[in-house]
Amino acid sequence: MASVTLEIGGRAHTVACRPGEEARVQLLGRMLDERWAAADRAAAGQPERAMLFVALMLADALEESETRPPVGAAIAESALERIAERLESLADALEQSSATS
Repeated sequence: MASVTLEIGGRAHTVACRPGEEARVQLLGRMLDERWAAADRAAAGQPERAMLFVALMLADALEESETRPPVGAAIAESALERIAERLESLADALEQSSATS
């Protein structure tokens, strides 16, 4: 099992991932960090609440992309399956990280 250290909101978080998935997990961490400042302001500096707001922002973006795909584009079933697998992998990594923290 590989591990990656993500910096989100100025704090380091080490998470486990499958070997070869390090770059993807780092990309996902940057997506969280990009939304952190706005979420932290909305949460009045409460980190757990800020992370909830980040999750809600990402869920909103995901829901919008699922319900309004780009004009002329189709979402293939195989693409949805790959997304689901990646989300499950990330969830497993986050659960393992929480268990060891």
